[in-house]
Amino acid sequence: MITSTAELAAFLRTRRERLDPRDFGLPVRRQSRRTPGLRREEVAELAGISVDYVVRLEQARGLRPSADVVEALAGALRLAPDERAYLFGLTRQRPGDTGKPATTAEPSLARLVDDLSPRPAMLLNHRYDVLAWNAGMARLFLDFGTLPPSRRNAIWICLMHPHMRALYVDRDRVVRDGVAHLRTAWAAHPDDQVLNDLIADCLAGDEEFARLWSTQDVKVNARGHKQLDHPDVGLVDVEFETLRPVQDPDQLLVVHRAADEVSRSALAALL
Repeated sequence: MITSTAELAAFLRTRRERLDPRDFGLPVRRQSRRTPGLRREEVAELAGISVDYVVRLEQARGLRPSADVVEALAGALRLAPDERAYLFGLTRQRPGDTGKPATTAEPSLARLVDDLSPRPAMLLNHRYDVLAWNAGMARLFLDFGTLPPSRRNAIWICLMHPHMRALYVDRDRVVRDGVAHLRTAWAAHPDDQVLNDLIADCLAGDEEFARLWSTQDVKVNARGHKQLDHPDVGLVDVEFETLRPVQDPDQLLVVHRAADEVSRSALAALL
């Protein structure tokens, strides 16, 4: 039977053995290194933990390292992002943020957004900044290109933009869900200063946001339904689906489609 403890031991051992001591400025003498890669004591020193702890981990002796220890081991072993995520999964720990949030659309995802036309689609990051959108999105909701980049945020637009304030029939629910989504995103990225600044800006500038933020509601709603009162075609019911690309998990692809025949005809006329 495969166990996470045994797999953790094997993974740490194989990652250690593949490392070249010369990459760490360590001497390589054949007579002194009977096994490939780094020694356990060298990994322990690089990670800032005891040699005995490394030995027990590699011998599958039932340890569950803390998130800090896992992070230290990932750095010492020079793990790639996928390997780091796997190590955190094996130890049932939650990884911290790595790298900077996406501020521009991955080119292949931006092309996909365009290819989805005429279905309205957009690409967001974890802050709900709008990174890319297609013509259908601009016609149905808003042409985000008319806004300065600092204001291309789906939550801010829903709260503050006059056109969007009038667009949603059930605006109270949409805003409530949006604030709950933003709180969930903040919990996953509490050190993101831009996200913190956005929340502070909304708290100071919108009483509705401040009231909803204080309820402590959290939500991740990847699909749903919205009714729009569009100035050109009237009532339109749309369904949306949110997809997270495996290769770019900080980016979210949101695709809209008509929820019924009447709305399908309205969208066809609009788009």
